[in-house]
Amino acid sequence: MIEYALLARLEARPGKEEAVAAFLATALDMANRETTTPIWFALRLSPSTFGIFDAFASEADRNAHLNGPIGQALMAHAGELLAAPPVIEMLDVLGMKTPPSVS
Repeated sequence: MIEYALLARLEARPGKEEAVAAFLATALDMANRETTTPIWFALRLSPSTFGIFDAFASEADRNAHLNGPIGQALMAHAGELLAAPPVIEMLDVLGMKTPPSVS
């Protein structure tokens, strides 16, 4: 059961908006390889603000994701891509509806 989530908010440096979007597109491949990250979204909230939402079955899975390849890659490029450090919120999932099949 999904009980834990993360919401990361990313503000792109001026002129780096498309580079942040491209980074998030490549992060999807990394997310797909994480067996303990069943839900992962990359979001564009405004022209320069982006987000990542992901959810997990356990606290250990959430921590593994935070310390995994996406987090490491994000922090390695944060100085060049982001106007400020990512704002990461730890969330509790109170309810979730899933479709019978997503394609």
